[in-house]
Amino acid sequence: MASSFSDFISFIIIIIITVSFLPNALCRPSLTSSLPHSQIIDVSKSIQNTLQVLSLNIKSLQQQEAIQQQQQQPLYSSSSSSSLLSSSALSISIYPRSSLVKPQHTDYTSLTLSRLARDSARVSSLNAMLQLSPTNFTYSHLKSVRTMSGPEEFQTPLISGTSQGSGEYFARLGIGEPAKEFYMVIDTGSDINWLQCEPCDVCYQQTDPIFNPSDSSTYNQVPCNSPVCAALELSGCYTDTCMYQVSYGDGSFTEGELATETVSFGDSGSFPNVAIGCGHDNEGLFTGSAGLIGLGRGSLSLPSQVKATSFSYCLVDRDSDSSSTLEFNSAGPSDSVFAPLLRNSRRDAFFYIGLEGISVGGEMLQVPASIFQVDDNGRGGIIVDSGTAVTRLQSSAYSALRDTFVKYAQNLPSAGEFELFDTCFDLSSMSTANVPTVAFHFSGGRTLPLQAQNIVVPVDSSGKYCLAFAPTDESMSIIGNVQQQGIRVSYDLSNNLVGFSPDKC
Repeated sequence: MASSFSDFISFIIIIIITVSFLPNALCRPSLTSSLPHSQIIDVSKSIQNTLQVLSLNIKSLQQQEAIQQQQQQPLYSSSSSSSLLSSSALSISIYPRSSLVKPQHTDYTSLTLSRLARDSARVSSLNAMLQLSPTNFTYSHLKSVRTMSGPEEFQTPLISGTSQGSGEYFARLGIGEPAKEFYMVIDTGSDINWLQCEPCDVCYQQTDPIFNPSDSSTYNQVPCNSPVCAALELSGCYTDTCMYQVSYGDGSFTEGELATETVSFGDSGSFPNVAIGCGHDNEGLFTGSAGLIGLGRGSLSLPSQVKATSFSYCLVDRDSDSSSTLEFNSAGPSDSVFAPLLRNSRRDAFFYIGLEGISVGGEMLQVPASIFQVDDNGRGGIIVDSGTAVTRLQSSAYSALRDTFVKYAQNLPSAGEFELFDTCFDLSSMSTANVPTVAFHFSGGRTLPLQAQNIVVPVDSSGKYCLAFAPTDESMSIIGNVQQQGIRVSYDLSNNLVGFSPDKC
């Protein structure tokens, strides 16, 4: 009996000791010891890139493409990724805007400011698209496309004189038969493919000549009663021709007639009867490109129309003159870090991913996982977007990331703020610098540590670098293309997965 009482007292003592230490244990930040806690950024090289982009002589991209075709890297293949393979792998080149349109800036600071202004417009556009569903979003009636007495004088390549910079990336796509190639913006946040067409009511300047439907033997207008016309969120009818209109929420828009056309992917293949908007009135922030390739999840996006089971891209440094590829139906790299693709019934076009948390310097941020989840009203969640530059996080998550980053970046001299960046550093005295690692932790237990150039970016040519994340008061978070640079991003549409593989451009 005495022994039993003694055992009971010992048990109570153990419980008390355990409970007394439990609060401290709960307050300790969880560490991810297997990750690199810091990354090295080559300061000298990135500053050199900021100078190069301002003095860049526009190269003959046709020459670049010829060289790339001769040295074409094989499409990715792996026995572990065989589900992504198709009998028809397609590939086209991707370029940053700086290799197509020379920035009209005297210094890198003004270029950065214009990029950030354009990026803010992009984010506003995405949030407007999410908030204004087709059921409650109305436009004034679609304007009829006016027949012009003669085409606009856009028959020779034009270089934009706009003062706006951009974080957009362009792909080279063939349109019509015989095929003519055009530089078009790639956009994972859009479903509709479109390009500027003659005759122009209002057309912005683009590098290529404006597409003339009469030059193609496979151009066909879509009739109003077509199922393709019915698939548009906003459509109208003019002399039995289906009319489309797309607004991007930042004031940019395109409208014209919906048509079907042959689309060519360089030497890797072509598809007939792809629905594409032939825009006669196009206004906004598209300057330089001929139009837009919609890579979203809707039925009229390019991947959906060519029946792609997968697609992938790798975005090169925006300040470089190099290029990479946009590929359809090729296997993703075998070392990809996969995250689940999720759906939001309110906006089915966006690529939502399962994100459980973020770590900085090996320390998990103390933010609830619900911040990155879509609620029953379609709010929240986090998307991957090719058109947004800077990753936006809900304010509480951003504050946790920033404060933890500063804690582990004591070796970096502070340099105040810059536009939307509130955390900047003076690296002018360094040739290289160690920056804390930021890592995304996806549902399913996979982790993607970002490289240094995905974490801090130069904002001038004097060595001022800023943490390349920003807060948002909106419910939706966005993983932007600064955080995607240098990473092959693979969308496995059949299995609802997105993979990330660094250094696969």
